[in-house]
Amino acid sequence: MELPVESALPALLSALKSRGTAVLQAPPGAGKTTRVPLFLLESGLYRGRILMLEPRRVAARAAAERLASELGEPLGGRVGYRIRGEKKTGKTTRIEVVTEGILTRILQNDPELSGIDCVIFDEFHERSLHADLGLALTLESREALRPDLHLLVMSATLDAAPVAKLMGDAPVVTSQGRAFPVETRWLDRPWKRPNQRARFEAALADLVVQAAAETTGGMLVFLPGAGEIRRVQGLLSGRLPDDCQIQPLFGGLPFAEQRKPLVPLGKGRKVVLATSIAETSLTIPDIRVVVDGGLARRARFDAGSGMSRLVTERATKAEATQRQGRAGRVAEGVCYRLWTKGEEGGMAPYPPAEIESTDLSALVLELANWGTDTPDGMGFLTPPPPRAYSEAQELLQKLGALDANRRITPHGKALSRLPLHPRLAHMLTLGGKRAATLAALLENRDPLRGGWDRPTDISLRIEALENSAKFASERPYSVDPAALKSIRQEAKRLFSLVPEGGKTLSAGALLSLAFPDRIGLRRKGEDARFLLSGGKGAVLEGGDALAGCRMIVAADLDGDTREARLRLGARLEEGEARALHPVTQLQVCEWSRRDRMVIARERSMLGALVLEDRHWKAAPPEAIAAAMVEGVRDLGLGALDWTKPARLLRARVEWLNGRGDSPLPDMSDKGLLDQLEVWLQPFLGECRKAADLKKVNIAKVLEMWLGWDGKQLLDRLAPASITAPTGTRLAVDYGGAQPSVQVRLQEMFGLTTHPTVGPDRLPVLIELLSPARRPVQTTADLPGFWASSYADVRKDMRGRYPRHPWPEDPTVAEATRRVKPKGR
Repeated sequence: MELPVESALPALLSALKSRGTAVLQAPPGAGKTTRVPLFLLESGLYRGRILMLEPRRVAARAAAERLASELGEPLGGRVGYRIRGEKKTGKTTRIEVVTEGILTRILQNDPELSGIDCVIFDEFHERSLHADLGLALTLESREALRPDLHLLVMSATLDAAPVAKLMGDAPVVTSQGRAFPVETRWLDRPWKRPNQRARFEAALADLVVQAAAETTGGMLVFLPGAGEIRRVQGLLSGRLPDDCQIQPLFGGLPFAEQRKPLVPLGKGRKVVLATSIAETSLTIPDIRVVVDGGLARRARFDAGSGMSRLVTERATKAEATQRQGRAGRVAEGVCYRLWTKGEEGGMAPYPPAEIESTDLSALVLELANWGTDTPDGMGFLTPPPPRAYSEAQELLQKLGALDANRRITPHGKALSRLPLHPRLAHMLTLGGKRAATLAALLENRDPLRGGWDRPTDISLRIEALENSAKFASERPYSVDPAALKSIRQEAKRLFSLVPEGGKTLSAGALLSLAFPDRIGLRRKGEDARFLLSGGKGAVLEGGDALAGCRMIVAADLDGDTREARLRLGARLEEGEARALHPVTQLQVCEWSRRDRMVIARERSMLGALVLEDRHWKAAPPEAIAAAMVEGVRDLGLGALDWTKPARLLRARVEWLNGRGDSPLPDMSDKGLLDQLEVWLQPFLGECRKAADLKKVNIAKVLEMWLGWDGKQLLDRLAPASITAPTGTRLAVDYGGAQPSVQVRLQEMFGLTTHPTVGPDRLPVLIELLSPARRPVQTTADLPGFWASSYADVRKDMRGRYPRHPWPEDPTVAEATRRVKPKGR
């Protein structure tokens, strides 16, 4: 039967011939995965190989099998495949189906893609990190090295315009799909209860039983992961009709088990319990019913583990539509949804591109290996978030994969060749075969069952892996046999990738290689609280086996940004930490807010951790003074001894600065605090405590800051005092609205010119006092006072102070501080 995509193939061939690039839009069921590579092979357009990328291993193998079957040939002939840890190709292979990460390896080893004439990106709408990276690298290779290389992007739901523009305005070819009507059936009311996984699985099992009773034909049930598939399979036991055969389908199954759902049943009814790998690429025959649990599992950066983790989230509308379409491939179908029609409005329209939310360490390492330290200018449909990119570079520098200039090191090249997160690749490279089990354990789900009551010590998992029967009999923990099997298989694969040798290290030491930013030192106190070498905090339950350790390594945390709870870790001996990680010797002279004094210490530091702390006896005075400056900022200017001379000097400077442009320093509160290092620090070498600050002569210090020229200018324009006719020095107060002095009236006799200060010759406000030093008159015009108000003051004062002189004409009288002699 002719596939719907057939009608679009001539236009596709024309686009590739004329432009060398194309985007094919073809909905599920159009036959693009099966027909397009064979058509291009038959066209005679290419002499070399056609490389087709699939997002998952099971899809790659299934697609290769289907293509080989169409040619009537066994796998490894004209059609082959290559996935992680498995390859089936031959000398005659012309179409090679690979997973997306394989393309990156091929490009890194051979940027020209020698012998490859066309690269097909299938199911690009899934927007995996490897697909985005692969397309970016291939586009650069085509532009710089292989202008003859043809690129084809195929997608079911992706908006074609942006990717076509990214590919240099590639032609867009659209194909119609073939789909039969699908009836959608929603729940009458929501099933959901917060944080109740078992409730979800029970509700989905009930819906499968209902669907089996109401429909005929094969059934495809979507669940988020392998664990849910196994538990739902158990819940369905004995509840389905006898002719129903349950077949699980997920990536971790052996190849033979993955193939079973793809083969038609001779008789009976197929019930396939599958993850999202069944959404696209795979053709499962006889499916007429879909039961959608409404959940999806995707890679998200997990701050707790420092790597990407598969997290379970609500499916999007696009994913629900894609799943629904699987029921209409061979006949009219029915789709059951484990949510109400009203809940559908709250679903996101599309899943995010993986590059937006996942850990970027592997991508950054690949780009560094490619020869670039920035994604700018690379052909990314969605650019990597700058902050996540920078954080990934910093981690790779800690692992020694990038140098100080963020260029790849020989060690980084070695890490890029291993199919692991850079953290685990670093551990495997340095730890050798002993690290293989640990890496496999961290890559898989926890083999110990339970929730928060699970112990955190990773050595218990290793113990269970080494002898599960003994572990089960001696330890009070339940073990997941399927998880143990998966970990052992992965450990065996990793074991083959590293040479013999390597250091004999404990589990904690090995973990510290992968997590140098997660080495923890116990804080003081009774609670099991730890400071991590990266600066964050971690906490354990008091009864946990690791709670009493001085040092640990945190492999997994709950992600709390302030103080995270440890989920998985190991004990670490300080000797191991010092041997494996750089420990710096730091001399610290700093102000202690708590002690209100300078603390001078010599410390051995591992990141943010203080491994050893001792008194620094020979701390230089300049370091002490610098720390005391921070103490003054902490305590405030009030901690200094502001004597009257100091206050008056500061007021003079501030007054003169306020009269206009002035070369004198800023002695406002802000100015003094901002310039503490300039004017105060040189005089603090003998100070260690807050009380010592009172010993500093601030008036003298401020004069030193002014310098000789500044002091001369200040004395000329804002003198500290003026001289009365009697010779008395009168201190000028610059702290008020106008500079002022106080003086007894008799001392000003004979003065006919009013004293002034400042560049604009501002009159000094004179407060005239009685012989008893009580205020009599205030004036800013002394000649005017003599001519007007003095006569009235004289009348009043003569009666009160008869023994003091009160001349009729003060302008010619002699100034005096004395009383009249008796008899006069």
